[in-house]
Amino acid sequence: MRYEIPAPMLAKAAATVPTATAKTGPLLYEPKWDGFRGLIAWDGETLEIGSRGAKPLTRYFPELVDALSVTLPGPCLLDGEIVVATGAPGAQRLDWEALSQRIHPAASRVAKLSVETPAMFIAFDLLAAGDADLQQKPFAERRERLEALLAGAPHPLHLTRTTDDPDLARRWLDEFEGAGLDGVVAKPLDDAYAPGKRTLIKIKHARTADVVALGYRVHKSGSGVGSLLVGLYDDGVLRQVGGVAAWSDAMRQQLVEDLAPLVERDADGDIVTGEGERSRFTGSKDVSFVRLRPERVLEVRYDQLEGSRFRHTVQFARWRPDRDASSCTYDQLDTVDGYDLARVLH
Repeated sequence: MRYEIPAPMLAKAAATVPTATAKTGPLLYEPKWDGFRGLIAWDGETLEIGSRGAKPLTRYFPELVDALSVTLPGPCLLDGEIVVATGAPGAQRLDWEALSQRIHPAASRVAKLSVETPAMFIAFDLLAAGDADLQQKPFAERRERLEALLAGAPHPLHLTRTTDDPDLARRWLDEFEGAGLDGVVAKPLDDAYAPGKRTLIKIKHARTADVVALGYRVHKSGSGVGSLLVGLYDDGVLRQVGGVAAWSDAMRQQLVEDLAPLVERDADGDIVTGEGERSRFTGSKDVSFVRLRPERVLEVRYDQLEGSRFRHTVQFARWRPDRDASSCTYDQLDTVDGYDLARVLH
Protein backbone atom coordinates (compact mmCIF):
# COMPACT_ATOMS: atom_id res chain seq x y z
CA MET A 1 0.00 0.00 0.00
CA ARG A 2 1.38 3.38 -1.01
CA TYR A 3 -0.13 6.62 0.24
CA GLU A 4 -0.20 9.75 -1.87
CA ILE A 5 0.89 12.65 0.34
CA PRO A 6 -1.48 15.60 -0.28
CA ALA A 7 -0.91 19.30 0.22
CA PRO A 8 -1.76 20.07 3.84
CA MET A 9 -4.94 21.80 4.91
CA LEU A 10 -4.22 25.44 5.81
CA ALA A 11 -5.62 28.15 8.08
CA LYS A 12 -6.73 31.75 7.73
CA ALA A 13 -5.99 34.28 10.45
CA ALA A 14 -8.49 35.65 12.95
CA ALA A 15 -8.00 38.35 15.57
CA THR A 16 -9.69 36.48 18.40
CA VAL A 17 -10.67 32.94 19.33
CA PRO A 18 -13.97 32.36 17.51
CA THR A 19 -17.06 30.65 18.81
CA ALA A 20 -19.18 28.28 16.77
CA THR A 21 -21.67 29.79 14.32
CA ALA A 22 -24.21 28.41 11.90
CA LYS A 23 -21.60 28.85 9.17
CA THR A 24 -18.72 27.09 10.93
CA GLY A 25 -20.72 24.48 12.80
CA PRO A 26 -19.19 23.08 16.00
CA LEU A 27 -15.50 23.86 16.53
CA LEU A 28 -12.64 21.99 18.14
CA TYR A 29 -9.65 23.99 19.39
CA GLU A 30 -6.00 22.90 19.42
CA PRO A 31 -2.70 24.50 20.42
CA LYS A 32 -0.80 25.89 17.41
CA TRP A 33 2.59 24.21 17.37
CA ASP A 34 5.57 26.20 16.11
CA GLY A 35 7.52 23.74 13.98
CA PHE A 36 7.66 22.17 10.53
CA ARG A 37 4.37 20.93 9.12
CA GLY A 38 4.82 17.25 8.40
CA LEU A 39 2.70 14.56 6.77
CA ILE A 40 3.76 11.06 7.81
CA ALA A 41 3.07 8.27 5.32
CA TRP A 42 3.70 4.79 6.76
CA ASP A 43 2.80 1.82 4.57
CA GLY A 44 4.09 -0.84 6.94
CA GLU A 45 7.52 -0.99 5.31
CA THR A 46 8.60 2.53 4.36
CA LEU A 47 8.03 5.78 6.23
CA GLU A 48 8.10 9.10 4.36
CA ILE A 49 7.76 12.63 5.69
CA GLY A 50 6.27 15.25 3.38
CA SER A 51 6.19 18.98 4.03
CA ARG A 52 3.92 21.93 3.46
CA GLY A 53 6.03 22.97 0.45
CA ALA A 54 6.15 19.44 -1.03
CA LYS A 55 9.83 19.15 -0.07
CA PRO A 56 10.60 15.72 1.42
CA LEU A 57 11.77 15.96 5.03
CA THR A 58 12.51 12.27 5.53
CA ARG A 59 16.31 12.50 5.40
CA TYR A 60 16.45 15.29 7.97
CA PHE A 61 14.73 13.38 10.78
CA PRO A 62 16.12 9.84 10.88
CA GLU A 63 15.19 9.49 14.57
CA LEU A 64 11.51 9.98 13.69
CA VAL A 65 11.73 7.50 10.83
CA ASP A 66 13.23 4.88 13.15
CA ALA A 67 10.87 5.53 16.07
CA LEU A 68 7.60 5.90 14.18
CA SER A 69 8.26 2.84 12.04
CA VAL A 70 8.12 0.85 15.27
CA THR A 71 5.54 2.91 17.15
CA LEU A 72 2.74 3.24 14.60
CA PRO A 73 0.34 0.30 14.97
CA GLY A 74 -0.44 0.02 11.26
CA PRO A 75 -0.29 1.72 7.87
CA CYS A 76 -1.58 5.28 8.09
CA LEU A 77 -1.26 8.84 6.80
CA LEU A 78 -0.89 11.43 9.55
CA ASP A 79 -0.92 15.22 9.51
CA GLY A 80 0.97 17.02 12.24
CA GLU A 81 3.95 19.11 13.27
CA ILE A 82 7.62 18.30 13.75
CA VAL A 83 9.06 20.16 16.74
CA VAL A 84 12.23 20.23 18.83
CA ALA A 85 12.25 21.03 22.54
CA THR A 86 15.18 22.27 24.59
CA GLY A 87 15.66 23.32 28.20
CA ALA A 88 15.92 21.64 31.56
CA PRO A 89 13.15 19.28 32.70
CA GLY A 90 10.33 21.35 34.12
CA ALA A 91 11.24 24.35 31.95
CA GLN A 92 11.29 23.00 28.42
CA ARG A 93 10.02 24.96 25.42
CA LEU A 94 9.94 24.63 21.67
CA ASP A 95 13.17 25.75 20.02
CA TRP A 96 12.79 27.01 16.45
CA GLU A 97 16.50 27.64 15.98
CA ALA A 98 17.40 24.09 17.01
CA LEU A 99 14.72 22.76 14.67
CA SER A 100 15.85 24.86 11.70
CA GLN A 101 19.42 23.59 12.10
CA ARG A 102 18.17 20.13 11.16
CA ILE A 103 17.81 21.17 7.52
CA HIS A 104 21.44 20.53 6.61
CA PRO A 105 22.98 19.03 3.46
CA ALA A 106 25.51 16.90 5.35
CA ALA A 107 24.16 13.53 6.50
CA SER A 108 26.78 13.41 9.25
CA ARG A 109 25.52 16.72 10.66
CA VAL A 110 21.91 15.54 10.53
CA ALA A 111 22.86 12.32 12.33
CA LYS A 112 24.69 14.26 15.04
CA LEU A 113 21.81 16.65 15.65
CA SER A 114 19.26 13.83 15.64
CA VAL A 115 20.94 12.65 18.84
CA GLU A 116 21.71 16.06 20.38
CA THR A 117 18.34 17.71 19.61
CA PRO A 118 15.90 14.91 18.71
CA ALA A 119 12.56 15.86 17.23
CA MET A 120 9.01 14.97 18.21
CA PHE A 121 5.97 14.52 16.02
CA ILE A 122 2.70 16.07 17.22
CA ALA A 123 -0.18 14.41 15.36
CA PHE A 124 -3.43 16.31 14.85
CA ASP A 125 -5.21 14.64 11.93
CA LEU A 126 -5.63 11.20 10.36
CA LEU A 127 -6.04 11.15 6.58
CA ALA A 128 -5.88 7.42 5.97
CA ALA A 129 -5.77 4.23 8.01
CA GLY A 130 -5.10 0.90 6.34
CA ASP A 131 -7.11 0.81 3.12
CA ALA A 132 -9.50 3.54 4.28
CA ASP A 133 -9.10 7.03 2.80
CA LEU A 134 -10.55 9.34 5.46
CA GLN A 135 -10.09 12.72 3.80
CA GLN A 136 -13.77 13.05 2.87
CA LYS A 137 -14.89 12.11 6.37
CA PRO A 138 -15.79 14.90 8.82
CA PHE A 139 -13.02 16.00 11.15
CA ALA A 140 -15.00 14.70 14.14
CA GLU A 141 -14.70 11.16 12.77
CA ARG A 142 -11.05 11.60 11.77
CA ARG A 143 -10.19 12.86 15.25
CA GLU A 144 -12.00 9.96 16.94
CA ARG A 145 -10.10 7.46 14.82
CA LEU A 146 -6.82 9.29 15.43
CA GLU A 147 -7.33 9.05 19.19
CA ALA A 148 -7.99 5.32 18.91
CA LEU A 149 -4.97 4.77 16.66
CA LEU A 150 -2.52 6.64 18.88
CA ALA A 151 -3.87 5.66 22.30
CA GLY A 152 -0.87 5.11 24.54
CA ALA A 153 1.63 6.03 21.83
CA PRO A 154 5.07 6.64 23.37
CA HIS A 155 7.42 9.58 22.88
CA PRO A 156 8.44 10.96 20.33
CA LEU A 157 4.92 10.52 18.94
CA HIS A 158 2.30 12.70 20.62
CA LEU A 159 -1.39 13.36 20.07
CA THR A 160 -2.21 17.05 20.30
CA ARG A 161 -4.67 18.01 23.00
CA THR A 162 -8.03 19.54 22.09
CA THR A 163 -10.98 21.29 23.70
CA ASP A 164 -14.43 22.38 22.60
CA ASP A 165 -14.39 25.18 25.20
CA PRO A 166 -13.47 28.57 23.64
CA ASP A 167 -12.68 30.01 27.07
CA LEU A 168 -10.09 27.31 27.68
CA ALA A 169 -8.70 27.94 24.19
CA ARG A 170 -8.28 31.62 25.10
CA ARG A 171 -6.37 30.58 28.21
CA TRP A 172 -4.15 28.34 26.09
CA LEU A 173 -3.44 31.29 23.82
CA ASP A 174 -1.97 33.16 26.77
CA GLU A 175 -0.32 30.35 28.71
CA PHE A 176 1.18 28.14 26.02
CA GLU A 177 3.19 30.94 24.45
CA GLY A 178 5.52 30.55 27.42
CA ALA A 179 6.35 27.06 26.12
CA GLY A 180 7.16 28.35 22.63
CA LEU A 181 3.80 27.70 20.97
CA ASP A 182 2.46 30.47 18.76
CA GLY A 183 -1.31 30.43 19.05
CA VAL A 184 -4.48 28.38 18.81
CA VAL A 185 -6.23 26.73 15.85
CA ALA A 186 -10.01 26.32 15.55
CA LYS A 187 -11.20 23.44 13.36
CA PRO A 188 -14.77 22.86 12.14
CA LEU A 189 -15.79 19.39 13.25
CA ASP A 190 -18.10 18.83 10.29
CA ASP A 191 -15.53 19.60 7.56
CA ALA A 192 -13.76 17.16 5.26
CA TYR A 193 -10.01 17.49 4.78
CA ALA A 194 -9.34 20.18 2.18
CA PRO A 195 -5.77 20.00 0.80
CA GLY A 196 -4.30 23.44 0.16
CA LYS A 197 -7.46 25.25 1.30
CA ARG A 198 -7.53 27.79 4.16
CA THR A 199 -10.59 26.44 5.92
CA LEU A 200 -9.12 26.28 9.44
CA ILE A 201 -8.85 29.34 11.69
CA LYS A 202 -5.60 30.37 13.40
CA ILE A 203 -5.35 32.89 16.21
CA LYS A 204 -1.97 34.37 17.11
CA HIS A 205 -0.85 37.18 19.35
CA ALA A 206 -0.85 40.63 17.73
CA ARG A 207 1.60 43.13 19.17
CA THR A 208 3.23 46.36 18.06
CA ALA A 209 6.72 47.77 18.54
CA ASP A 210 8.59 50.90 17.46
CA VAL A 211 11.75 49.94 15.60
CA VAL A 212 14.58 51.67 13.70
CA ALA A 213 15.04 51.37 9.93
CA LEU A 214 18.67 50.33 9.44
CA GLY A 215 18.77 49.21 5.82
CA TYR A 216 16.87 47.81 2.87
CA ARG A 217 17.22 45.11 0.28
CA VAL A 218 16.40 45.82 -3.34
CA HIS A 219 13.34 43.98 -4.66
CA LYS A 220 14.00 40.82 -6.66
CA SER A 221 12.75 42.66 -9.76
CA GLY A 222 15.76 44.94 -9.41
CA SER A 223 13.64 47.98 -8.73
CA GLY A 224 12.34 49.39 -5.47
CA VAL A 225 12.59 48.21 -1.87
CA GLY A 226 11.97 44.52 -1.36
CA SER A 227 12.34 44.43 2.41
CA LEU A 228 13.19 46.95 5.08
CA LEU A 229 15.55 45.75 7.79
CA VAL A 230 14.77 46.96 11.28
CA GLY A 231 16.53 47.00 14.61
CA LEU A 232 16.27 47.68 18.34
CA TYR A 233 18.81 49.12 20.74
CA ASP A 234 20.29 46.80 23.36
CA ASP A 235 22.50 48.65 25.87
CA GLY A 236 23.29 51.24 23.23
CA VAL A 237 24.02 48.69 20.46
CA LEU A 238 21.62 48.60 17.49
CA ARG A 239 20.79 44.98 16.72
CA GLN A 240 18.96 43.71 13.66
CA VAL A 241 15.72 42.07 14.77
CA GLY A 242 13.87 41.30 11.54
CA GLY A 243 12.45 42.62 8.32
CA VAL A 244 9.32 44.24 6.90
CA ALA A 245 8.15 43.07 3.49
CA ALA A 246 4.96 42.77 1.40
CA TRP A 247 5.00 46.31 0.04
CA SER A 248 2.82 47.33 -2.90
CA ASP A 249 4.56 48.14 -6.21
CA ALA A 250 3.92 51.84 -5.69
CA MET A 251 5.17 51.75 -2.10
CA ARG A 252 8.38 49.95 -3.09
CA GLN A 253 9.27 52.80 -5.45
CA GLN A 254 8.17 55.49 -3.00
CA LEU A 255 10.37 54.03 -0.28
CA VAL A 256 13.50 54.40 -2.41
CA GLU A 257 12.76 58.11 -2.73
CA ASP A 258 11.76 58.56 0.91
CA LEU A 259 14.82 56.75 2.26
CA ALA A 260 17.36 58.29 -0.13
CA PRO A 261 18.41 61.04 2.34
CA LEU A 262 19.29 58.34 4.91
CA VAL A 263 21.43 56.16 2.63
CA GLU A 264 24.99 55.90 3.95
CA ARG A 265 27.76 56.78 1.49
CA ASP A 266 31.53 56.52 1.68
CA ALA A 267 34.08 59.30 1.07
CA ASP A 268 33.73 58.81 -2.70
CA GLY A 269 29.95 59.13 -2.55
CA ASP A 270 29.33 55.43 -3.20
CA ILE A 271 26.47 53.66 -1.40
CA VAL A 272 27.59 51.66 1.63
CA THR A 273 26.19 48.14 1.81
CA GLY A 274 26.11 45.59 4.60
CA GLU A 275 25.93 41.81 4.71
CA GLY A 276 22.76 40.42 6.23
CA GLU A 277 22.56 37.35 8.42
CA ARG A 278 22.64 34.02 6.66
CA SER A 279 20.83 30.82 7.50
CA ARG A 280 20.57 27.40 5.93
CA PHE A 281 17.44 28.64 4.19
CA THR A 282 19.17 31.54 2.38
CA GLY A 283 21.93 29.36 0.91
CA SER A 284 23.81 31.33 -1.73
CA LYS A 285 21.10 34.00 -1.92
CA ASP A 286 22.31 37.61 -1.96
CA VAL A 287 21.70 38.96 1.55
CA SER A 288 23.45 42.29 1.10
CA PHE A 289 21.54 45.47 1.90
CA VAL A 290 21.79 49.22 1.51
CA ARG A 291 22.77 50.77 4.84
CA LEU A 292 20.68 53.59 6.29
CA ARG A 293 21.57 56.05 8.99
CA PRO A 294 19.53 54.86 12.00
CA GLU A 295 17.24 57.86 12.29
CA ARG A 296 13.83 56.79 10.93
CA VAL A 297 11.39 55.09 13.31
CA LEU A 298 8.42 52.98 12.28
CA GLU A 299 5.76 51.03 14.15
CA VAL A 300 5.39 47.37 13.19
CA ARG A 301 3.02 44.56 14.07
CA TYR A 302 4.56 41.30 15.25
CA ASP A 303 3.41 38.11 16.91
CA GLN A 304 6.31 36.86 19.02
CA LEU A 305 10.04 36.85 19.62
CA GLU A 306 12.45 33.97 19.04
CA GLY A 307 15.43 34.78 21.22
CA SER A 308 16.31 38.39 20.45
CA ARG A 309 14.61 38.54 17.02
CA PHE A 310 11.07 38.65 15.68
CA ARG A 311 10.00 35.09 14.91
CA HIS A 312 8.29 36.00 11.63
CA THR A 313 8.40 38.81 9.10
CA VAL A 314 6.71 41.82 10.69
CA GLN A 315 4.10 44.12 9.15
CA PHE A 316 4.38 47.85 8.65
CA ALA A 317 1.85 49.86 10.66
CA ARG A 318 2.96 53.52 10.36
CA TRP A 319 5.92 55.86 10.49
CA ARG A 320 6.69 57.43 13.85
CA PRO A 321 8.33 60.83 13.22
CA ASP A 322 7.61 61.69 16.84
CA ARG A 323 9.92 58.98 18.17
CA ASP A 324 13.67 59.26 18.67
CA ALA A 325 15.54 56.25 17.33
CA SER A 326 17.52 55.79 20.55
CA SER A 327 14.27 55.19 22.44
CA CYS A 328 13.54 52.03 20.44
CA THR A 329 14.76 49.41 22.88
CA TYR A 330 13.82 45.89 23.91
CA ASP A 331 12.21 47.28 27.04
CA GLN A 332 9.01 48.09 25.12
CA LEU A 333 8.40 44.46 24.15
CA ASP A 334 6.01 42.15 25.96
CA THR A 335 7.60 39.50 28.15
CA VAL A 336 6.03 36.08 28.36
CA ASP A 337 5.92 33.94 31.49
CA GLY A 338 7.62 30.58 31.05
CA TYR A 339 5.40 27.50 30.72
CA ASP A 340 6.74 23.94 30.75
CA LEU A 341 6.19 22.18 27.41
CA ALA A 342 5.48 18.91 29.25
CA ARG A 343 2.27 20.48 30.58
CA VAL A 344 1.14 21.14 27.00
CA LEU A 345 1.95 17.64 25.79
CA HIS A 346 -0.15 15.93 28.49
